[in-house]
Amino acid sequence: MNTRKNYKDTVYRMLFKEAGAALSLYNALNKTSYTDETMLEFNTLENAIYMGMKNDLSFLITEQMYLYEQQSTYTPNMPLRNLFYAADLLQAFVKDRTLYGSRQIKFPTPHFVVFYNGQRDMPEKLELKLSDAFAVQSENPELELKVQILNINPGMNEELKEKCPILKEYVAYVEKVRSYAKILPLEEAVEQAVEDCIREDVLRDFLLKQRAEVVKMSIYEYDEERELKLIRADERELAREEERKRSEAVIKAAVEKAVEKAVGKAVGKAVEKAVEKAEREKEETIISMCKEFDCTKEEAADKLAEKCHINRAEAEEKVNRFWEE
Repeated sequence: MNTRKNYKDTVYRMLFKEAGAALSLYNALNKTSYTDETMLEFNTLENAIYMGMKNDLSFLITEQMYLYEQQSTYTPNMPLRNLFYAADLLQAFVKDRTLYGSRQIKFPTPHFVVFYNGQRDMPEKLELKLSDAFAVQSENPELELKVQILNINPGMNEELKEKCPILKEYVAYVEKVRSYAKILPLEEAVEQAVEDCIREDVLRDFLLKQRAEVVKMSIYEYDEERELKLIRADERELAREEERKRSEAVIKAAVEKAVEKAVGKAVGKAVEKAVEKAEREKEETIISMCKEFDCTKEEAADKLAEKCHINRAEAEEKVNRFWEE
């Protein structure tokens, strides 16, 4: 089932674009207890998309602007994305005013929050800063934007979820989809998760009213999450291939250099030493790459045996020797 190009909402956004749900989430985050939904004014830019990604929710309340986003994949570029999005919002806010006047234009104070529910291990709370990406670091950056990332996976930020039942139930629904997707075809997994949630009074009214769209969006979201994982796996494999080529080039250059400089009997010894050194560098490089991409020692040994044409026992010995260096 292909829903990829036809739906602009996510299940998260479908839930929280309702004023009552958004106000509940705001209260939970800010330890307030507002009940008047008219205090909250949505200003989400429906068509603002940057590189295929858009903000989920933006609203004004008490002269402040809150940008809430749900992400199942982590990216350190969230501050930059939010900078672009906030700039579009502020342009819309001042479009009928002159920036060359003598009076200062006041605008709502922005706040940026990302609710993370991906499967990568992440801390409960994390702050990303725009200045971390500056090519030249400064103790006092002249431009800054901070994004608060809150991990809402089971066992994380439970107090927040208790204060906002809709968020808690949303997390429960996502977990059911992921759990069933391990043993069932995706569409069946989503249908079963919806059935369970309705029976267990989790997002019951929401799912009964918008079941068809929720199913389609859940299939799309899970497919997208899985596709991003595959893309990143391909990127890691390409990085390994580039490292292999670099290692081979190092070996070739070392051999050629040794041959050029060696004379008489020294030729054989120099070549032998150069090859040994280059092969050792290649082995260390492969092991380092495996560690960088969170491979196990067993996976590293398999890769080393494959790329260096050595037996498995020898590969294990080399991995154990270099792993902690």
